[in-house]
Amino acid sequence: MSSSTWTPAALSSDAQALSGPGWRLVEAQHHASTLKLVDSVTEQTLLETLIEETKPVLPPECRGLHYLLSTPFRYGAAYPTGSRFRRAGMTEGIFYAAETPATAMAETAFHRLLFFAESPATPWPSNPAEFTAFSVAYAAGRAIDLGRYAAAQPGLFHPTDYGPCQAFAETARAASIEVIRYTSIRDPGHGHNLALLTCRAFASPQPVEQRTWRVHLNAAGVQAICESPKQGLTFDRACFAADPRIAAMVWDRP
Repeated sequence: MSSSTWTPAALSSDAQALSGPGWRLVEAQHHASTLKLVDSVTEQTLLETLIEETKPVLPPECRGLHYLLSTPFRYGAAYPTGSRFRRAGMTEGIFYAAETPATAMAETAFHRLLFFAESPATPWPSNPAEFTAFSVAYAAGRAIDLGRYAAAQPGLFHPTDYGPCQAFAETARAASIEVIRYTSIRDPGHGHNLALLTCRAFASPQPVEQRTWRVHLNAAGVQAICESPKQGLTFDRACFAADPRIAAMVWDRP
């Protein structure tokens, strides 16, 4: 199927039900970032309530969700840079996740390295960063697997040009698609990612499970360790070299 036949009717006919877990990582300081500004938990609650009131509003279908689920869908402010399925500007939100913690960690490792690739004078951090991996439950009546279009449109899996995927997502929204499933081009294990296009795809309003990961970056690459359940992952210099930005990385730095 070429991009010219990505009509809402064509995608609608391909839609299928899909459900399961989705995993996402956030920096762990989201738990305590405001606590250091106050003298008590009561004051922290008040401060976070005041902060919440200043944020862009949520779509009606996202209200009542835990903030880790709803935050990507806030609107009222321009999306600063485009992502794989979302254009920059005043565009609708997307909750990106992975089907497994390992794939979610690969995506996080890539984006952490990308920051340093684009900041060659920034020294490697001396201490590991702590991340929280959390899972969500989703159940979509109308989902699309991007893999079925890969042969006809290899541009959908380009490492840096997101234009074809952004166009695909816009057509998918017009077809009332709720979830796009796609192969991660960052994960060396070729796991799958998920793009939830609407809060209606969540099957539970709260995260289901949480795990703590410690992530260390240095000239050798990325080392990630989860204590419970015990798991370790290494992403060496060559792991993401298919992306030209990582291929040009200045690895040897202070």
